Amino acid sequence: MTTTHALPVTVAVARRTDPARTSEMVAWMRAGTALAEAFPGFLGSGWVRTAPGSGEWHIIYRFADHETLRRWEESPQRHWWLSSAQGIVEHTRVERRTGIEGWFDPPREQLVETVPVSAEPTVPPPSPPRWKQAVTIWLAFFPLSLTATLLTSRFLPETPLAARVLLMTLTLTPLMTYLVLPRITRALHWWLHGQRPPWRSAR
Repeated sequence: MTTTHALPVTVAVARRTDPARTSEMVAWMRAGTALAEAFPGFLGSGWVRTAPGSGEWHIIYRFADHETLRRWEESPQRHWWLSSAQGIVEHTRVERRTGIEGWFDPPREQLVETVPVSAEPTVPPPSPPRWKQAVTIWLAFFPLSLTATLLTSRFLPETPLAARVLLMTLTLTPLMTYLVLPRITRALHWWLHGQRPPWRSAR
């Protein structure tokens, strides 16, 4: 039981807004991220739209464990932030999960909290195949690894190999998890889920 509570917790939230208010939505999400960053245990966040021009957003944020997540969710800062979006944002679905696959998986039907909505529920697409997830991670990791190797070889040639590998992994792991991987999964969302390329859909 203790081990479970020590695991990082990823929260996936489905929210809906008027597509005409996209700039307000983005500013609101950035404000929430800035507030959450001040809380111990915050590990990162990101968001994606279901399609260009869509008003439906999937927002993901992660904390080190259930206790640090609880402190954020019960904080006055978060309550103020949520109340500031009244009339702009509709909260539809919340799910908690663990693991790096939180960046790939769409919200599933094992819901922790559901907010009734007037629209008919949509069936989420299945998770991408494992091999597509592996290719996506490789596409993100290869250029980062190559760049880090070239830089450390040039600027730290006398540093022991183990120390260089340690430095690279300490640097590349957060870059992969919180910057590169979320962006590349957004860019390849159509391929991961077997959809038509955006340039074909636009025709």
